[in-house]
Amino acid sequence: MRLRLGTALTLTLFAVIGIRLIFLQAVDTPAYAGGGVADRTRTVELPAPRGAIYDRTGEPLAHSVEARYVFADPTEIEDSAATAKALSPLLGIPVSRLTELMKPRKLENGNPSRFEYLARGVEIPTAKQVVALELPGIGVHRDERREVPGGDLAANLIGFTSQDMVGLEGLEARYDEQLAGQDGKRVYEAGLGDLAAPIPGGYSRTTPAKPGSSMALTIEGDLQFRTQQILSAGMAQQRGGTAAAVIIDVPTGEVLAQASEPTYNAAKPIPSDPVAREDAATSFVVDPGSVHKAITFGAALQEGVITPDTTLPIANSIKMGDTWFSDTHPANGRRMSVPGMLAYSSNVGTITIADKLGPDRLIDYQKRFGLGQPTGEGLPGEASGRLLPADEWSGSSYGSVPIGHSVDATPLQMAAAYAAIANNGTYVQPHLVKETIGPDGKRTPAPAPVTRSVLSPQNAAALRTMLEAVTTVDNATGVTAAVPGYRVAGKTGTGWRLVDGKKQPGEVSSFIGMAPAEKPRYVIAVFVYAPGGGGAAIANPAFRSMMQFTLRHYRVPPSTGGSAPKFVVYPR
Repeated sequence: MRLRLGTALTLTLFAVIGIRLIFLQAVDTPAYAGGGVADRTRTVELPAPRGAIYDRTGEPLAHSVEARYVFADPTEIEDSAATAKALSPLLGIPVSRLTELMKPRKLENGNPSRFEYLARGVEIPTAKQVVALELPGIGVHRDERREVPGGDLAANLIGFTSQDMVGLEGLEARYDEQLAGQDGKRVYEAGLGDLAAPIPGGYSRTTPAKPGSSMALTIEGDLQFRTQQILSAGMAQQRGGTAAAVIIDVPTGEVLAQASEPTYNAAKPIPSDPVAREDAATSFVVDPGSVHKAITFGAALQEGVITPDTTLPIANSIKMGDTWFSDTHPANGRRMSVPGMLAYSSNVGTITIADKLGPDRLIDYQKRFGLGQPTGEGLPGEASGRLLPADEWSGSSYGSVPIGHSVDATPLQMAAAYAAIANNGTYVQPHLVKETIGPDGKRTPAPAPVTRSVLSPQNAAALRTMLEAVTTVDNATGVTAAVPGYRVAGKTGTGWRLVDGKKQPGEVSSFIGMAPAEKPRYVIAVFVYAPGGGGAAIANPAFRSMMQFTLRHYRVPPSTGGSAPKFVVYPR
C-alpha cells in the first residue's frame, strides 16, 4: 500500500513539473513580469535577408552577403570605457560613439535596455575577433551586408542602403518595402552572465524573419557599362558639366541603359557629392531646344498641316511678338523642303508650320508624346517638367515653344517621345523593372506599361524618313552622329539647363536618334550640359559610339533596305 502511494505521489509530482514547463514555454513574457521572468529574458534580432537587384541577364547589381552584427547589453558591461577602447579599432567606430551606445538606458516600459546595436554588417573574420575578446555584455549575431559588385555600375539607378539595410536612395529606396522583408526576433530566458546561454526549458519564442523579394531590371549590365564609359570619356574635359544617356528598346519600352555623369561608387556612397548621386535622365530638367522639333513636325503631319512633300519659302528670320528668331543656315527666302528644315534645324520653318498648327493642337501633341508629367519609369523623385499652357503664351511663345524653348523636359521624357516615333507612332511607357522574384523563386512580371497611339504608322514612318536628312545631308547638324552601315534617323538640339525654373550659364547639347531607321530597334538619347559650351562635340559622337556598340552587341544586321533617300533641301 505504501509503495503504491509513493508511486502515485511521484507521478503526480512529475506531472506538475511537466505542466509547469509547458506553461513556461507557451506563455508570453509579459505574463511573467510579476514573477521576474521578464527580467531574465533576452531578445535577439533576426534580420530578414534583403532581396537582390539583378540586371536583365541575372547578374547581381546589388545583393546581400552573410555578415554579423555586434550588440551590447548595457546591464552586463563592466567597464564601458575599456570595452569601447577594445572595440573601436575593430569596428572602425570612435570610442566616444561606442561609449554613448553602451550607456544604460530605460525602455518605454521602464525596464533597462538589454540590447543596443553597436555595428551592422560586420565582416565575419572581424566578428570572430570581437568574440575572441570575451568582453562582458558584448555579443555577436548573424546579419547581412549589402554589396554592389559593379561599384559605379548603374549606381545612379540602384542607390544604396544605410548600415541598417534601409534603402536611402534610388531603387533601393523606391522599393525598400519589397526588398527588405520583415525582421524576426527570438526572445528567450537566459541565465546570468552569459548573453548566449538560454535556460534549458525556460521561456523561448521565435518569430521567423520573412525574406524580402528580389527584382530584375530591364538594364543590361554590359551595355550599361559601355554607355557609362563612353559618356565619362566624353565629359572628361568638361568641368562642372552634367550628362545623361538613355537607351530604349523600341517595341517594349524597356530601358536597357541609363547613365549619368558625374556618377559615384554605390558600394561606398559616403562620402560622395549628392549631385553625383542624382540620376540625370530623370532629374535633369532642360529646355530641350531643337530635339523638340520632331514633336512639332509629327503633330503637323498627323493633323494634315504638312505632307512629306511640302515646301515653303523660308526667310532668314521671323518675328513673333517682340522677338526675332533666326536660322543658322540662311535660306534667303528660297523654298525649303521639310527634310531640309530638319537637316538644317530651321527655326523659321518650324515656327511657320507651328503657326498653321496653332498652340492648342501643339500642346495636345506634347502631352501625347509624354511631356509635362513623369514617365513613371520607376525611379523616385522623377521630375515632371512643365508645358506652357496656351493662356500663358505671350507673342514670343508662338516662336519659342515650337522650337523647344519655353518647354521644361527631362532627357528620359524626350527619349520616350522619339521611341514613339520609332515604334510606328505608339508611345510605350519607359520602364526599369522587368520582374519581381519572390523568396520562393516565383517570378512575377512587372505591370504592363502604359501605351497610347500618337501618330499613325504612315506618318511615323514619314517622319522617320525625314529625320534621316539630319545625318545624311551635306553640312546637316547631325552628320557626326551617323553610324557606318546603318540608316540613322535623329535630331540635334541646343537648349538650356533649368534649375528652379532659372536658366543656367552655358548650354545643353543633345542628339536623339534611332536605328536602323527603316525598322528601328533602339532609341538613344544623349544630353550634355556644358557650362562653357561645346557640348555638341560630345553629344553627337557619343551617340554614334553608343549606337554602334548597341547594334553590334545585339547583332543587328546592317541596313539592307538601301541607303537613305537623297534629300533635296531647296527644291526648284
